[in-house]
Amino acid sequence: MLVAAFFFAVMGTLVKIGGEKFSSPELVFYRSFFGLIFIFVLAKRHQLQLKSPILGMQMTRSILGFVSLVMFFYAISELPLATAITLNYTSPLFMAAFAPFILKEKPRALLVAAIALGFTGVALLLQPSLHLDELIAGGIGLLSGMTAGIVYVYVTQLARSGEPDWRTVFYFTLVCTIGAGLWMLLHRFTPLTWQDIPLLLGIGASATIAQFAMTRAYRTGNHLVVGSLAYSTVLIASLIAFLLWGETLSADRWFAVALIILGGLISIRSTPK
Repeated sequence: MLVAAFFFAVMGTLVKIGGEKFSSPELVFYRSFFGLIFIFVLAKRHQLQLKSPILGMQMTRSILGFVSLVMFFYAISELPLATAITLNYTSPLFMAAFAPFILKEKPRALLVAAIALGFTGVALLLQPSLHLDELIAGGIGLLSGMTAGIVYVYVTQLARSGEPDWRTVFYFTLVCTIGAGLWMLLHRFTPLTWQDIPLLLGIGASATIAQFAMTRAYRTGNHLVVGSLAYSTVLIASLIAFLLWGETLSADRWFAVALIILGGLISIRSTPK
């Protein structure tokens, strides 16, 4: 999970750099395309079955994941890196809020308290003192976390239905590649130069490594430890952003981030196994 956290932070950094030239859907396309090719080659080499018996659920999860990723990349391009990643990492709070209804599980009092604590942090992080542009980007970043929370509930359902992790990742990258590719064709396509290739390859490679490392961590490790370590992405991204751009958050913003992380950790640790 620490490997995944590091590469997710690297991906976020490269997306922020790429956002100066490319739109969010373009970055989603390049992030997904390289991962799609890798998984497709892997599946063919090991003769893995790509066809899913529950294609509808896979497509719903993938479309929601695509929307969440576009919003996340937009937030990264407009907000301090640590803020954007923290807002996206509200997903455990939303997952805790939605899971009892979607998975028909009884809500627990501790989960309700965790959700309230986390969203208190969100309110502080998106306080009205932010500029209007940042407030809009912050709202979109929060929506990316909400959508990601719903996505993770679907991932849970897919796992319970016996779908392998690699197949779920395959359909996600496929939908993202097609959706972002259509956006590029119909709305905007930024011509590539040779100087762009290392950046775009870096986004695709770091995202793919992080995705597989995270999948391996959740499949083989203690889900409480793994879920808690996921938040190290915020700290790693903060350090990178400080070294590259001198980005720092004020003390009250860090307090808000701490509340969100604490709420997320409590929700992870109080969710039924």
